Amino acid sequence: MRAGDLRASDAERDRIADILREALAEGRLTADEHAERVEGVLSAKTVGELEVFIRDLPAAHARRSAPAYTPAPNRPTDTLPHDPDDNVVAVFSAAVRKGRWRAGRRIHAYAVFGSVEIDLSEAIFEYQQVVIKVISVFGTVEVRVPENVSLRGTGGGVLGTFEVDNRDSDDPEAPVVYVDGWAVLGTIEGKPKRGKLVADILERVQHKVDKGLRKHLDR
Repeated sequence: MRAGDLRASDAERDRIADILREALAEGRLTADEHAERVEGVLSAKTVGELEVFIRDLPAAHARRSAPAYTPAPNRPTDTLPHDPDDNVVAVFSAAVRKGRWRAGRRIHAYAVFGSVEIDLSEAIFEYQQVVIKVISVFGTVEVRVPENVSLRGTGGGVLGTFEVDNRDSDDPEAPVVYVDGWAVLGTIEGKPKRGKLVADILERVQHKVDKGLRKHLDR
């Protein structure tokens, strides 16, 4: 299968939308052309279909000589606070953080005969590096992240399971989520949550379209 025939991800659609935004700001595209291409990006199904919308722009040719991604550091490089910005605790119960919430630099999660869900797929990232410290004792901790962030995991299990899908974002400036912890007769899992960026992409694209139209109208 050719690379262009692969199914496009939400992160790839977002990247193409950013390139179109820059082209609009530089005057390479008119507002009408930009709006038409953005509409096509949102309906494109393959990587090849996405590339059509930027093939006449300089950014498309510059990408061919650039690396596909920049690996995220395996350990945080920022100075992090000793105290957590948020504690998520479940003792014989369940605790959830999800929806539109602000992710701090350090989050502690404890599941003791309980379950914890930390869903960052719609979270607001105020920092590039986020560390989630996890302890699971006869419990379950699930961490979900957006598709377009980097994810790192360090930890293990004592008669338990520690599974984190290490992955790199195409964007070197994307947030990096570090999941560190131990599962004692419990489970810790971290992975991307598929298909949860569409609403955010539509919101950002609409904001960019409105901003571009206002800029042209103010000329």
